Amino acid sequence: MRWKLIGAALIFAVATTGANAQEPIRIGEINSYKAFPSALGPYRLGWQLAVDEINASGGVLGRKIEVISRDDNGNPSDAVRVAEELVSREGISLLVGTFASHVALAVSDFARQRKVLLIAAQTFSEKVVWSQGHEYAFSVRPNTQVQTAMLAAEAIKIKAKRWAVIFPDYEFGQTAAASFKKEILAKHPDATFTDFPVPFGKADGGALVQAVTENKPDAIFSALFASDLIRLAREVAVRKAFNDMPVFNLLAGEPEYLDSLKDDVPVGWTVTGYPWNEIKTPEHERFLAMYRARYNDYPRVGSVAGYLAFHAVAEAIKKAGAADKDKVITAFEGLTVSSPFGRVTFRKVDHASTMGTFVGRLGRRDNAPAMVDWHYVDATRFLPNEAEALALRPKR
Repeated sequence: MRWKLIGAALIFAVATTGANAQEPIRIGEINSYKAFPSALGPYRLGWQLAVDEINASGGVLGRKIEVISRDDNGNPSDAVRVAEELVSREGISLLVGTFASHVALAVSDFARQRKVLLIAAQTFSEKVVWSQGHEYAFSVRPNTQVQTAMLAAEAIKIKAKRWAVIFPDYEFGQTAAASFKKEILAKHPDATFTDFPVPFGKADGGALVQAVTENKPDAIFSALFASDLIRLAREVAVRKAFNDMPVFNLLAGEPEYLDSLKDDVPVGWTVTGYPWNEIKTPEHERFLAMYRARYNDYPRVGSVAGYLAFHAVAEAIKKAGAADKDKVITAFEGLTVSSPFGRVTFRKVDHASTMGTFVGRLGRRDNAPAMVDWHYVDATRFLPNEAEALALRPKR
């Protein structure tokens, strides 16, 4: 009888172990879907495609990925609240997401305090990995400073001395403006700048075009996007303004915003963006085919970021050999993964990724807005070196 009981116990133990091994790896996902639908709708489709692809291939370490997603309403307090719910009630130790800088920083600080891993997939805030960086936070997209430097590398070539600087008057725009000036002054110390701050979402295109024109700059830098960009572009088209003036605009080549310009696309502006229908690398063609087959739509930059973020998580868990948070953090440092944009590395020194962007000009193809004369820029060229990155991060 004793041996039967031991045998039964062993069978139960083996069965329980097998069942536990097949339990899904649960990941918390937080983002501002209601507040920023045009940007985050495609991001959600991207990460859902990645999760389905991972699970269809057998999951990670024999376990499926299960995502518990929450909307943070674009509010830091709500974001921290839902993060706490995911950690306390759902037992989550790995979070992915965030978009707006103030929300990303709030969730990042929560991750630091609660010692959970955060993969900041969509935010542009450089503070997540630099001035407020910590061991539990990694970022995916090139941050504002890096992406601005990519565009400034083109602006430097024209040697303009008088610049008009247009930007949404909050952290993203202010950082973009300051970064652009820094890059220009490093090469052209005699350059001067006139600022044109715009309340976010409330640009008066006509008044803005008039004010910039009266200033008579040699060239223009703009960090406007979404509705502010559309209002500016419409007035530029109506007034036939800036025709002989070089204009450099962050993000305007991203399909999230480019498609909304329609007939008002300002042909000739130099921009950062994503020419999704012209990239012919094997990695991108594979991603594009899967995305279009699944959604009958084309990807946006957010789609790529979401897709990359969850594939990176899966690769880090695989490299760690377990879903243990501390092991996954170690695995993420220096991790290199394949993406639709090519190989991307999460740097050990500051947890920033080397995901890049495309720089080109706005034009038209097949009677539709498009990026032309573009090239891909790897973020490695513009990220700080190891000593500089360490100096940027807080001493803990």
